[in-house]
Amino acid sequence: MVRGEESGAGFTGRRDSFARAMRRCIFALALFAALTVLHFAVAQDTHFEPQGDQIPGPTGTDRAAQQAWLQELRQWRHERRIRAGFEDSEYKRPELLWTQRDFVSPQAMVEDRYLYDPATRRYTVDRFLDDLDTRYGGIDSVLLWPVYPNIGIDNRSQWDLTRDMPGGTAALRKMVEDFHRRGVKVLFPAMPWDTGTRNPGVSHAVATAQLMAEIGADGVNGDTFEGVPRSYRTASDETGHPVAFEPELAPKSDEGLIWNSMNWAYWKFPFTPMVAKAKWLESRHMEHISDRWARDKTDDLQYAFFNGAGYVSWENIWGIWNGITPRDAEALRRVAKIERFFADALVSPDWEPFYPTLQHGVFSSLFNGKYGRLWTVINRNEYKVSGAQFEVEPDSTVLGYYDLWHGVLLKSPSFEMEPHGFGAILEVKADSQELQGFVLQMKALAARPLASYSHEWQFLPQKVIDIAPARGVHTGMVPINGGTFDFVVKGVEIEGENWVGLDVQYPWEDSPRRFHQHLMEIKTFFIDKYPVTNSEFKAFLEATHYHPEDDHNFLKDWSNGSYPDGWGARPVTWVSIEDARAYAKWAGKRLPHEWEWQYAAQGGEAMDMMGKVWQWTDEYVDEHTRAAILRGGSSYRPSGSMWYFPQNTKLNEHGKYLLMAPSKDRAGTLGFRCVVDGE
Repeated sequence: MVRGEESGAGFTGRRDSFARAMRRCIFALALFAALTVLHFAVAQDTHFEPQGDQIPGPTGTDRAAQQAWLQELRQWRHERRIRAGFEDSEYKRPELLWTQRDFVSPQAMVEDRYLYDPATRRYTVDRFLDDLDTRYGGIDSVLLWPVYPNIGIDNRSQWDLTRDMPGGTAALRKMVEDFHRRGVKVLFPAMPWDTGTRNPGVSHAVATAQLMAEIGADGVNGDTFEGVPRSYRTASDETGHPVAFEPELAPKSDEGLIWNSMNWAYWKFPFTPMVAKAKWLESRHMEHISDRWARDKTDDLQYAFFNGAGYVSWENIWGIWNGITPRDAEALRRVAKIERFFADALVSPDWEPFYPTLQHGVFSSLFNGKYGRLWTVINRNEYKVSGAQFEVEPDSTVLGYYDLWHGVLLKSPSFEMEPHGFGAILEVKADSQELQGFVLQMKALAARPLASYSHEWQFLPQKVIDIAPARGVHTGMVPINGGTFDFVVKGVEIEGENWVGLDVQYPWEDSPRRFHQHLMEIKTFFIDKYPVTNSEFKAFLEATHYHPEDDHNFLKDWSNGSYPDGWGARPVTWVSIEDARAYAKWAGKRLPHEWEWQYAAQGGEAMDMMGKVWQWTDEYVDEHTRAAILRGGSSYRPSGSMWYFPQNTKLNEHGKYLLMAPSKDRAGTLGFRCVVDGE
């Protein structure tokens, strides 16, 4: 019995323990479910779901709603960083700290006439920078672009085209030093899609790292990259010349933020701003808003100011000028001036976006730095706002509030903002001469409101370079009888749609554009039946002893002053437009106008007009860009990417080829033929 009772008591005890355990389990499950529901409810209430590379703000406008949203946002950041195994050693490297102050960074075509003067054969860095200093307050870095859209005209790779820039890598290194002398860092691009041209013999990462070390560059922009791969970081470090990395697109994985110090930002711009996701995950990460085709930069600059982010001040877009208007330029000058002075605050981890404001359409972010609390404020309204913009807690240690935008001291954050304007408030607890000096500079700028600057966008007009008549001997040439010609042609540029300013502006047009049609009278002329051959060009050299001053790549496929055996009847290539003009002048001929070339080609009597070699015709120029119109197409067609120089497949198409200097302009698929004017 005792044994039985003990046995029964033991069973009962185990049953009670099991019941208690079950109750605990049910309670835990219920609690977990409740917390999950609560978490979901909070997330739904705050609308905290990232939208691409941006995070929407809180739905409420008061301090409680902002704080609840901010708490959720911070927790999300904490969890994402843990999952990514985030560590911040790259953001502490002395050689990369410049990225955290890199607020204005244009992409610049190396062909830009403000950057290189082909007449003196010199890089003109001071002229380039002086123009930007004057127009919008200068830059912190520059992305120099030597590749697209010309890449693919022959088999030269992205690294070849950079080394083909005038003066080679020695001159590039000197140019980079000139930028450094003015406090500007220099980046070059890397193209993962360039797989159809000459193989560099090493990985893309190694080829890029070696080139950057050779020319002393500071960073690499990863074209089309969703995060530059870690292999680039490794390859760069192994050269002993580490550079910063900036993919065109935000890193696809959070882990990519560890070694990608910057990225371009293609954002949406609703009325209510959104938070930069990558910068929120790592406040020292620099995002540069890139909105290259926008003619009105208001959204770009307001979103940058709200987020404490940077801006890509890109104007020369593949030779198409999209200039910043005077109003936007002045806004950029003031925004960048504030961001540079308070750079330490803008990278602080305790950033508070959407600090509650008091007026509709006004949004603010709060940053903390060595000078104290800083609010960046934007007015998204089309009208002026004035009065109290946000509330602050009473604090007897506060001396006042600097209205940085206007350069005045206030008792409270009550100030005026222009339509689509900006504001910046600094809480002052301790003043300094440095701070007072900055405030006085801003006051001087504020004497003229943004509204007084023109906001009208304008294209750059172009003109064609004159071609003098040629009356030389036309023996053996094809006669082309004059007549009425309906000249219809279009540019085959990959980007730009049908922008005014795209392609070229013919003498009878009032603006550049892609599609052209003009009824014109063509005078009788004579045209070479075939493109100029190697043997014909050699005869010119022997008669004149011509040798260009810039001889890099000149007749690159020749050796010891002559072409390979059996190549005499082949079209001569690796000649610049200057080389071709020199030959034509010696022969008593000239290069054809494009419309003459097309008129002759449609007649069908001249040979090898299409698909053999590209052929030089007219040159066009505007304030910033030189470009030649190429006709005919070539037999070389690199595969693997849509970004290579597009082919002409029809007689009513032409290619626009950006010009810099003979060393870079010459190509293995580019020749010419000549014409002579009729009597």
